[in-house]
Amino acid sequence: MPSSKSNLMSLDEDAISDISDLSEMKISDEKESTEKSTMTLIEKNGYHDLIYINAAKIFQGIHNKKPQDRILVQYGDDSASPLLTFKDEYSQRVSYELAYSALKYQDLLEKILLDSCVYPCQSIPDELTSLLVVMLYDLQDRKFEAREIVDEEEPVAEVRKIEHYLYNFKTKLAAALARCRIKHDALSIEHILPETVRKQEQRASALPLYAWVNTLKIGLQDVAKSLETKGFKRVESVSDLDHYTYCIDHHCHDVLVFPSSLKEELLNLDLFADYKLLLQDKSRSLAVHSVHALLNADDDIVVAHMGSRLTIAHLSVLTNHSMARIFVCGVKSPAKDAELKNLFRHVGCKNIQLLHEDFTEIGPTDPRLQKAKVILLLPQCSGVGVGNPIEFILNEHGDAGLLRDLFQGSVSEDKLTILAERQLKELMHAMKFNKAQAIVYCTSSVYPEENELVVNKALDSQVEGNKVQPYRLTPPVFPICSNSKSSTDFFFKMEPSEISNCCFLAILEREKDSSEKLSVQDILARAAAKGLLDGIAVEKSKKEEKKKKKPRMTQHTSSITGYGAETKAEDQILHQEPVPNPPAKEAAWKAGGSTEQKAVNATGGSVQLRRGPVPASDSALPKVGKRPSNVSGVSNVPCAGRVCERQPPARRARAEDRMVVLKPVEIVLPPVIVPYLSPQGSRAVIPAHHCWHGWIGATRLSRGLFPAPLPKALKPAAGRQPRPWL
Repeated sequence: MPSSKSNLMSLDEDAISDISDLSEMKISDEKESTEKSTMTLIEKNGYHDLIYINAAKIFQGIHNKKPQDRILVQYGDDSASPLLTFKDEYSQRVSYELAYSALKYQDLLEKILLDSCVYPCQSIPDELTSLLVVMLYDLQDRKFEAREIVDEEEPVAEVRKIEHYLYNFKTKLAAALARCRIKHDALSIEHILPETVRKQEQRASALPLYAWVNTLKIGLQDVAKSLETKGFKRVESVSDLDHYTYCIDHHCHDVLVFPSSLKEELLNLDLFADYKLLLQDKSRSLAVHSVHALLNADDDIVVAHMGSRLTIAHLSVLTNHSMARIFVCGVKSPAKDAELKNLFRHVGCKNIQLLHEDFTEIGPTDPRLQKAKVILLLPQCSGVGVGNPIEFILNEHGDAGLLRDLFQGSVSEDKLTILAERQLKELMHAMKFNKAQAIVYCTSSVYPEENELVVNKALDSQVEGNKVQPYRLTPPVFPICSNSKSSTDFFFKMEPSEISNCCFLAILEREKDSSEKLSVQDILARAAAKGLLDGIAVEKSKKEEKKKKKPRMTQHTSSITGYGAETKAEDQILHQEPVPNPPAKEAAWKAGGSTEQKAVNATGGSVQLRRGPVPASDSALPKVGKRPSNVSGVSNVPCAGRVCERQPPARRARAEDRMVVLKPVEIVLPPVIVPYLSPQGSRAVIPAHHCWHGWIGATRLSRGLFPAPLPKALKPAAGRQPRPWL
């Protein structure tokens, strides 16, 4: 029975090993002239010496430290941060995977070393224990077969020493492993792992793949046609994914979703090799689209952390049609600078500028960021809500300590406090940029200490000051699923599930000034700038047209009313709404005693604004600009003389002084008094064809403000047209 059981376990182990023999390898730019991101499959026959060294350094910093009375294996000092040097992306990925595997099976590997009497060894110092554990895991994963050494590989003395030592004791090591499996009644070493860890790994392996479309190189319809030629079929939702299928994400219109089982085949498609489709977690696409929805045509963006290279590239693709620039903070090393620029060149990004300073080192008044209106904050977080920690660390430049936290299923309180304080500091620093109008804060954590509490503390701090509008929470712009628990909340949340990783998203936007309400035309213009109207022409807003006409109207009109009172009265007449008498009088007196006499009815000594009858001919009405000619109640005064003689020049100068903005001119006028208004309200000198009405009871209305009429000797001759005051 033991022999048959051992054979069964050996066969099952071989089958699992065959499945795990597939790994990803990216052909480097030095070896591939076409510089495509091609991923190929290799057989598991060992790694380069440098990979073992890097994996041992990573494991040294993340291994589980046991109480002093339970320590049987010494790992040496790990106080110093390891210096990692990766040859390419493939070696970096494999190094982290090897270190994480050694962490998951640390207890098992230590038992094997102790049970086989391979450890302790006088010839192996404690500083090489991490390398011993890492290489032991790789040796058992290869069924204790010898490693194939590449001739051109540069040897590392420590690696060759540990490898030779373990291979000499491979029989004892294999026997110790078999005894552990029998003790735990495990068909493979995976069954020795805790139940929580196994479920987490199963969920991570089943997560759908999310890929965003690089619209700089290809359109969504062309992607669909290309996938169709490869045998893919589009389905409606993620729940319908099966084999060669895909769907469009219901939050982001440029994100496609694929089954997890197709990762290797997808990476070998030309769409991915040519950077037309790029794999990335959905949470980052949500953050990118939230930023894009807040932008105007020429707004700049600040990315507070270099974080994910693909996140920056995605944001650049979405803003390529505008004049926006993307400033990425914290790119300090020349190697990282070259790495980012190489990726951006492949994707086609041209509006990215890399800054060497950290975000908190850049002042709010930095001249480079004065046009930045939106800040994207992707702080370093615990990341416990992600399914695949290796992908998160590689793509988001996360801390390797996440591997230990994810394996344990929680984060220590001390580390969580440190992370939350750092996140709060960065968010409060972002709020100090007075020119910025919005902040997008995104994490991959399930802890409120890193999410809601940080945002609420920052809002309560009011670090933005009193000189600018305060920040407030606004909901995301993309539609929220009906099954989302946070559909009525300002915070957008996605809990870890079978179809997505964790995502927390908060949008902080400055409160709008009540005097700066956008019109419908302004909103359409903003949408057109974002390319949402597909080339539909948008009419200019009335405000813009009035701004353009304002200098011309001040030169060719002789309105004697203040700017605000004229506009208000005109709008009320055009909309056929009566204007009450007291406000009209009050506006006239506040404007310096001048009143544009619009539809004045001289009956009973009262002033009433009304709509006049439509004239049979427009010859009796002067025209100014594009004012409507079918409203006879509005008296528009022409630029040339016939009516100008009836206007008080001094009052007209003051009104023009208010209206002229673009042409500052100082006009010195002689003191002039109001002519033609007599206490008896005489109308003899006013031509009958004008819509001017005299004042009845002017003495009573003026209350002493109007001077006495001019003598007849000072009145201009009837045949002369005096020049207007221009």
